[in-house]
Amino acid sequence: MERQAREAWLLPVGVLLCSAVLGYLGTGLAPVAVLTWLAPLPVLLLAPRVPVRTALGVAFGAYLLGTANSWGFQLHSYDEPMIPVGLMINLGMSLTFVLTVWLFRSLVVRGRALSAAVAAPAVWTGVLFVVSVANPKGLMGTFANDQGDVPLVLQTAAVGGMWAVEFLVMFAPCAVAALLSPGLPRGARLRTGTVAVVVIAAALGFGALQLAGTGGPPQRVAAIAPNQYAWAPPVSDTLVAGYVHEIENLPDGVRTAVLPEGAFGAEEADPASLIQPMREAARARAIDIVLGFVQAEGRTRYNFALVFPADGGNPVRYLKQHDLISPHGHDLVFAPGTRTGVEICADLDFAQPSRDYGAAGTTLLAVAASDNDENGWQHSRTGLLHGVENGMPVAWAGQNGSLMISDGWGRVLAQARTGGPAAFTTITANVTGPGPTVYSRLGDWFGWLCLAIALAALIAALPVTATSRRAVPADRTRR
Repeated sequence: MERQAREAWLLPVGVLLCSAVLGYLGTGLAPVAVLTWLAPLPVLLLAPRVPVRTALGVAFGAYLLGTANSWGFQLHSYDEPMIPVGLMINLGMSLTFVLTVWLFRSLVVRGRALSAAVAAPAVWTGVLFVVSVANPKGLMGTFANDQGDVPLVLQTAAVGGMWAVEFLVMFAPCAVAALLSPGLPRGARLRTGTVAVVVIAAALGFGALQLAGTGGPPQRVAAIAPNQYAWAPPVSDTLVAGYVHEIENLPDGVRTAVLPEGAFGAEEADPASLIQPMREAARARAIDIVLGFVQAEGRTRYNFALVFPADGGNPVRYLKQHDLISPHGHDLVFAPGTRTGVEICADLDFAQPSRDYGAAGTTLLAVAASDNDENGWQHSRTGLLHGVENGMPVAWAGQNGSLMISDGWGRVLAQARTGGPAAFTTITANVTGPGPTVYSRLGDWFGWLCLAIALAALIAALPVTATSRRAVPADRTRR
């Protein structure tokens, strides 16, 4: 009897550890993209074979342990501190996975395999969509984010936004687990398998077609960041001269140079020791220069990006639209005479203003950014994902993190980490993109669709919650 009880717990514990390891490696700050798809699968396979409490406990523990890949970062991060932000993220995502597994199990044990394969990822995606709308810090670090180096998978974002990618990554393991669930009628397996093959093939086939496309005329861009992190350092002749030297030595043909968020700080709105040298550098190289500038006006901090036009004219200002400290901006800003749009760092954690830039025909998104070192890859891929959604190349200049240049299909053309021995790190690339997409025009329609499916499925499943345990044959519960 003791042996049977011990063996009954071996499988759930093994599944918990397996899924946790896959989640640890497949998500977070340096994910292995293929493992993202596999991480939910062991728990989903287990769910209809054990009592509901066991299934949900394993789901919670597996996902929570998988988030350990970010605990060290959260313990010292100023953007995502462990208490309370990190705990809210880790527990919230774990509970969202619990809800996903509960709905999947409720439908599968009633023989509704196809509904389980569709509704469970819709719940996962719908909850994240609500979080993205309600959270003042926006959203990053999701399954779609983890696919940041797999452009074939990302192309569905051009139609349904990041929500289409999020759904797809969760749909695949849900479909496999539904197909392998015990006691299903042959017809249910056939329908589920057919729909799964069609959905996956259509998504990847569309991705291949998108990647074979060509965009408009290429433009050469550069991203520059210092290797010694300093947030909004005072304007000094030495620092200004260092940036100007990097700009003067860019390869021929570069038409836009992007510098980091908070590259300079001052109490003056237009410090002459910064404005004049940058205007001269822009005119001398016929190059648009985008740089982060923090203006301190009393206790108020304005987080700007200054755009110096290639003709040497006065800079135009973009005020960051999503900031917990600075007053918020509301306007799109383009480099004069171009369709180069400007954003700052956390603006890319939200759908807007990127979608507005996409709808306006932006041909390059210049992003001045600043990260927490370890999350440089993750945050730059958040920007890349919004670029794919709207068919725009992205030039990401992040100090204390990553520099990245991607085309409008999400292919990374150049990247580097800051912190090297030289004073600055600089990357350049030629970029183009397909231009405005279905998502640029229709917005978050797929997120709303997932939310509607999720609500309908949850409402339909609630009345049978009390009987869901009895729906599992006794021989399954003993395993």
